[in-house]
Amino acid sequence: MKPALDEDMTMDEIMRRWPATIRVVLDHGMLCVGCPIAPFHTVEDAVREHGIDGARFRHDIETAIRG
Repeated sequence: MKPALDEDMTMDEIMRRWPATIRVVLDHGMLCVGCPIAPFHTVEDAVREHGIDGARFRHDIETAIRG
C-alpha cells in the first residue's frame, strides 16, 4: 500500500508517521519540531504561518514520504 499524505493530518502526525519528513521541515526553516501547536496545525496552516511556498513544501514532504 502506498503511503498517503492526507490534507487533514497534523504536522505532528506527519513527522511521527514519517520521521524523514522532519529534515524537510527543518530545511524549510519551520519550527514545527517540538512546537506545542504542531499537534493542531495541518500542512496548510504551517506553511501559511511560516510564509512558505505550500506547493514546494508539499512536494518535498511527499518526496520524503516516498523515500
